[in-house]
Amino acid sequence: MEEKDILNGKKILIVDDEADILATLQDLLYMCLIDQAKNYEEAIRLLEREKYDAAILDIMGVRGYDLLDETTRLGIPTLMLTAHALSSDNFVKSIRSGAQAYLPKDRITEIAIFLRDVLKGKGDKSKRSMWFKRLESFFEEKFGADWRERQDPEFWKKYFYI
Repeated sequence: MEEKDILNGKKILIVDDEADILATLQDLLYMCLIDQAKNYEEAIRLLEREKYDAAILDIMGVRGYDLLDETTRLGIPTLMLTAHALSSDNFVKSIRSGAQAYLPKDRITEIAIFLRDVLKGKGDKSKRSMWFKRLESFFEEKFGADWRERQDPEFWKKYFYI
C-alpha cells in the first residue's frame, strides 16, 4: 500500500520579495495549497485571516525575523529560506527564534524533502534534526569545518538531537 504524502493538501504560506522564488516554490510544492506574500505587510494580513500548516520565509527584504516571531507565536512550523543571510550567526538566530529549519536557496529544488522532514519531526526532538543532517556537509563547506564547535554547546543540546 502506497504511503500518503504528508504534504498533500497542506496549507503553506510563502513569503519572499523575489517573484521567481515564489514561482519556483509554487511549482515545487504543487501538492500543497499555497498562499504567497511579497512583503511583511501582505504576510501579516494573510496570517490574520488564514490558518497554515507551515510557513517558508525569506529573511532579507521581507522582515523575516519579525514574521518568524509571528509564525512562532501562532504555532506555525517555519522554515527560513535564504541566500543573502546565509551565515552561521543567522542559522543560530533563526533556530533560537523558533524556526524549525534554516535552508539555503542553493537547495531550493529539495524544499519538499525539507518541508516533509519538518512536518514529520514536529514536536519530536529526535526527528527535528533530519533536515539538518541532510545539509550538514553543505554548512560545513560554507561556514567552515569547525563552525559547530564555535557555537554554544548548549544550543546543540537544546535544539537538536545530535
